[in-house]
Amino acid sequence: MIRAAVPADVPAVLALVRALAAYEREPHAVAMTAADLHVALFDPDPSASCLVATDGPAPTSTDPGSVVGFAIWHRTFSTWTGQAGMHLVDLFVQPEHRRGGHGRALLAGLAGICVQRGWLRLEWAVLDWNTPAQEFYRSLSAGPLTGWMTWRLDGDALTRLATDT
Repeated sequence: MIRAAVPADVPAVLALVRALAAYEREPHAVAMTAADLHVALFDPDPSASCLVATDGPAPTSTDPGSVVGFAIWHRTFSTWTGQAGMHLVDLFVQPEHRRGGHGRALLAGLAGICVQRGWLRLEWAVLDWNTPAQEFYRSLSAGPLTGWMTWRLDGDALTRLATDT
């Protein structure tokens, strides 16, 4: 089952974020706390949204169910199309629950949000060595953008540039 995350899901989603970091060979990179994630997802002006995949019985008000995967995303804007879109920040399904349709269902849920809202794009980044993910995305008729590279400014460089006004 795919559904929007609720506050009770924060610990499970954070645990999955840490599992994703380990899978991506950066197990110590996650600095986010449960409080950070709660604010990001449930603040009056949230900076991100999250779908979760659950396994087992339907969730209840007292038991949100067993979260086995997640997709965290945020809204984007294209100056080419003049329309909003979606950037998928992270998608992860526990290894023991892969090949059960959860990843496809999460992406279908995100695509549904895009279509429902009239958004024209769903984009994400994939590590160049993660061929299982690349093959999965290709099976859905997704493909890499050519000619584009992701760039980042952070840490001291970000602070230095911010003070160069």
